[in-house]
Amino acid sequence: MTQTQLAIKTTGIDHVVLWVSDLERSKRFYIDLLGMTVHHESDWQSFLWCGTQQVALFEQRNGDSVNAGIELNHMAMRMDPASYEAVKARLEEEGIEVGGRPGDPTCVYFNDPDGHRLQLLYKGHDG
Repeated sequence: MTQTQLAIKTTGIDHVVLWVSDLERSKRFYIDLLGMTVHHESDWQSFLWCGTQQVALFEQRNGDSVNAGIELNHMAMRMDPASYEAVKARLEEEGIEVGGRPGDPTCVYFNDPDGHRLQLLYKGHDG
């Protein structure tokens, strides 16, 4: 007797976890600057809504350091349309170094307070 193989079909990303060194600082960054909202949280973790998905911030404990960029190359998020210059200026107001992709005015790269590489894309952008 042969068993039927279950076809697994994913339907979306529920959440992505980022280790952070200071939970409150990271929450302020993702909420105040990037417009996310709290779904639920505890004293060492916070799950934030980013559209219909979540970004979970887990505070590194036991004196371990955060190793941004090792487990995740970058996290790309969609945003409402705005000019590259306006988004760049807003991030730079916060002292954040901003970069782009040559020839692509809809792509903004920058790091969060722990060095996680982030990308903002306008809605409808395919890359």
